[in-house]
Formats: sequence, C-alpha cells, structure tokens
Amino acid sequence: MAVASENNTDYMASASDLRKSKIAPFPVIGKAICCAGRNSHVATLVERHSRFCMLVKVPGKDTTTVVAALSRHVRTLPATLRRSLTWDRGLEMAQHKSFTMATDVQVYFCDSQSPWQRGSNENTNGLLRQYLPKKADLSCYSQSDLDEIVLRLNQRPRKTLGFETPADKLQASVASTP
Repeated sequence: MAVASENNTDYMASASDLRKSKIAPFPVIGKAICCAGRNSHVATLVERHSRFCMLVKVPGKDTTTVVAALSRHVRTLPATLRRSLTWDRGLEMAQHKSFTMATDVQVYFCDSQSPWQRGSNENTNGLLRQYLPKKADLSCYSQSDLDEIVLRLNQRPRKTLGFETPADKLQASVASTP
C-alpha cells in the first residue's frame, strides 16, 4: 500500500512501513464500480472494521467527477471515519490531492495487483452485485435507490462480525469514540 505524495507518479511507503510507523489505520476503503458498455457508475466506500457500506452515485468515472462526488459525501461523515481513504490504482482518484484538500482525508493507494489489501471492499462489492448486477444500467438508480440498497446491506448480519450487523458495529464504534 502506498501513500499519495506530492506528485501523482511518486509513491512511498509500503503497507508494512505504514504499520511500523504507527500511522492511523485505513478506516475507509473505496472503489468505483461500473457496468460494461454503459456510462453508469457508483462509488463504494466500506468502513474496514464494521464493514459498514456507503454508496455514492457518480455521473462519470473521470477523476474530477469522482473526486467531487466523494468529497461531498465524505464531508458528511463522522470524524472517526474521515481519517483516511484507501483506493485501488484506478485513475478515478488521480486528483487525490484536491480530495485531501477538500476533506482533510489522506488518500492511500493499494499496491498494484493486490486486491487483498482491499478485501472488505471486494467482498462488499460481491454482495452488492445481488442488488446491482454487472449488466444492470446503474444510471437508472437514484441516490435514494442506492440508499435503500445500502440500508438492507448494512442491516444484514455477517459471520465475520459474529453475526452482528455492520450498522450495529459502526454505531457501537462511533458511540465509544470520545
């Protein structure tokens, strides 16, 4: 995993380096999902410990559009979720510096060909495909529709959480934070 640096082509610090330096954990993991052959996109954000999912309707996959949509959404989150964002190597976050300036959220990038560094997000995207199939036109889903889908997903007990729901886990986590 690499931290975004001053210019977009410079990356430093591996995941093990970050753990050794005791930098804050990566609480939110994100990815843009789209459907083949259509200009329809949804950004997924998953809180790593509770598996709480958020969906953000994105009108395009270009970096300006994605960064603007994510910035608006992230500014509404509690401070405990606004520490960092881990993203895959997609070009959607090429303007990560403007995202960080707008939200005060540091962006980290996964190592190339390392989807296991975003395992919670990959698993959640698999669950989301039950509601948003790969061949579906995502442009017909409103943000309200996406909110209903994510509500169902966040109220679904998960084995990895001891059969608690992501919503309950997140609530307990936020409530215990000073």
